[in-house]
Amino acid sequence: MIENGAQIVSWQSCVIEDIVQQTPGIKSFFLRLAKPFAHVAGQHVDVRLTAPDSYSAMRSYSIASSAFSSPTVELAIERLPDGEVSQFFHDVAAVGDEIELRGPLGGHFLWPEPAVDPVLLIGAGSGLVPLMAMIRQRRALAQTVPTALLLSARTASDVLFSEELHSIETSDPAFVLALAITRETPVRPSDFARRIDGLMVQEIAARLQQKPKRVFVCGSNGFVNIATDGAILAGLDPSTIKTERYGG
Repeated sequence: MIENGAQIVSWQSCVIEDIVQQTPGIKSFFLRLAKPFAHVAGQHVDVRLTAPDSYSAMRSYSIASSAFSSPTVELAIERLPDGEVSQFFHDVAAVGDEIELRGPLGGHFLWPEPAVDPVLLIGAGSGLVPLMAMIRQRRALAQTVPTALLLSARTASDVLFSEELHSIETSDPAFVLALAITRETPVRPSDFARRIDGLMVQEIAARLQQKPKRVFVCGSNGFVNIATDGAILAGLDPSTIKTERYGG
């Protein structure tokens, strides 16, 4: 049991209600909580697996679902070559299985409330997950704060939540979506055919028509370093940049 501010966060059992293959390497797991909780976009949960011989492994996963969703939370988990927990979810876990979980956790990487200043989100792979929760929370609250997402992916088929993101872009004039496709030529002229760099970040910030006052970056260690350097090179204030890194 741990304390999360004034809230006591303890382990609970949850059941996998559904599994959805989102991209070739990422699946969404919809977990029905025994003890539903409220969370803020950007928070995460700890997941613990225990083998029959009592060997235990624990990993943290960001919550993808909106803070205003049902007692079922969504975790979008990327299969990592050296990730024993992620491999379990991809290769072994099935609908109906029980999983140990505790949360919500985290008070640093959170969607701002009230959301009034322009926001820039930068992510790669499953690093989109907490950013997607922010986008969903913004949408659920009908907020109009200018928000841009710069998302890096190897190919178009590797773009997590692609259909939903394109739908939001079409219906929301205050939301800017740009993809950095690194291993194929992008179809849309508004996207990029290279890795994220300072000039790219600068261009996306310009599309917001207002300088971002809050920047959230999430991905692997190397990606976060590159994207953060790019944001600083683009002239964004380092004190406005918050980062989160994922593992296996």
